[in-house]
Amino acid sequence: MRMTIKKPIFALIAGLAVTSCATNSSTPIIETTTQNSEISQDQLVHSFQLDNGLKIIVKEDHRAPIAISQLWYKVGASYEYGGITGVSHVLEHMMFKGTENYGPNEFSKIIAANGGRENAFTGRDYTAYFQTLEASRLEVAFQMEADRMRNLRLNEQEFTKEVQVVMEERRMRTDDKPTSLTYEQFNAAAYVNSPYQNPVIGWMDDLQNMELNDLQQWYQNWYAPNNATLVVVGDVDPQEVYRLAQKHYGSIQPSDTASPKPRIEIKPLGEKRITVKAPAELPYFIMGYQVPVVRTAENDWEPYALDMLASVLDGSKSARFAKELVRGEQIAANAGAGYSLFSRHNAQFLFDGTPANGHTVEALEKAILTQIERVKTELVNDDELSRIKAQVVTSKVYELDSIFYQAMKIGTLETIGLDYRLHDDYLERIKSVTPEQIREVANKYLIEDRRTVAILEPQPLDNNTQAAAMKGGQHAH
Repeated sequence: MRMTIKKPIFALIAGLAVTSCATNSSTPIIETTTQNSEISQDQLVHSFQLDNGLKIIVKEDHRAPIAISQLWYKVGASYEYGGITGVSHVLEHMMFKGTENYGPNEFSKIIAANGGRENAFTGRDYTAYFQTLEASRLEVAFQMEADRMRNLRLNEQEFTKEVQVVMEERRMRTDDKPTSLTYEQFNAAAYVNSPYQNPVIGWMDDLQNMELNDLQQWYQNWYAPNNATLVVVGDVDPQEVYRLAQKHYGSIQPSDTASPKPRIEIKPLGEKRITVKAPAELPYFIMGYQVPVVRTAENDWEPYALDMLASVLDGSKSARFAKELVRGEQIAANAGAGYSLFSRHNAQFLFDGTPANGHTVEALEKAILTQIERVKTELVNDDELSRIKAQVVTSKVYELDSIFYQAMKIGTLETIGLDYRLHDDYLERIKSVTPEQIREVANKYLIEDRRTVAILEPQPLDNNTQAAAMKGGQHAH
């Protein structure tokens, strides 16, 4: 199965950086008082802050009697250090295993009994827990989520079982999937001292040697109101949401959470290339260039120009890769480009692909490099750029249909240390990108010294590998 690296709508969710667990149901600190809310320009987003540091951001959307509650913690895989990789994700699993007031999996059962759905996900820069409920049932989520913020019961027996589940999840999603395995090896090579070199799910050796105390310390260090943001979107009254948050979260004491070390990736000094040998049916390659993001860019327009560059190459079926490499030259069975401008650390501008029958990985890589040289020397014409910008605007409009992704945008920006209102400016920033800026960032960042290449060299498939590939699947709590 091909790994998807196409940029998502609004480029907020770096899919390669997130692992999620299915349940049994299918910025700068905002200085406001606990009495008043700060309202954004559209007059539909309200922000509050409790005395214990919990941030609350509420967006009204009254089209349906539904509410999304998302609790975001500023901790994820990029906060981890050697020996405990995967601890954020394992703790996410354990958050469903009971508190002093609720038994194992009772959280999920209560949400389901109230007609809701709930889940959680761990990323490089955050861990988040969410519930979708009929708006009048929102308090149910608040009551239980506030309880497990501080009253989680970490049981040795449950931990022993759950860490085995995570290891099996790793086998299914990474070890037995050659494209995922190649991407993991790519990250390990592309980053030297950035925490992004480690997989979100953790290295197998770290999982095998993880102890319950590792989770206990992680929980105590990071799960606190002053390290969390509560995002609510839907058919709600902001003042009522604030009242419920004060009722259930207000008495929780803040913790002395330490700020993570910068861990800024060193300047790349030359191309790196690796070969991954794994059982697979087809060859595959990933190529990435170290690039800045909104938080780290020297010039604030550069990430938006990089975002548009990704759309020029692979934004739709009419983009250059699909049109010229897949349908035109027919050198690629698939070819992708992707970039996410919102993260804590410098990222990779990614390319990936599988050659078409009769072509080699080397030929596909050469074809993609030719496309890169083209954007370095030729300006994107006005018609092409206008069409791409129109597609981005259309995607933004469609995105508003989902209250979940409205909340995701707010939560992601806030949790990585950006103002959640930045998403209001996204389209204007994209519209302002010029052909000259696209060419400039291509010449500045898509250069050999910033490049890492990982090539999957297929090895013969045995029966076990074939069975694992067919099985696939996802873990459910």
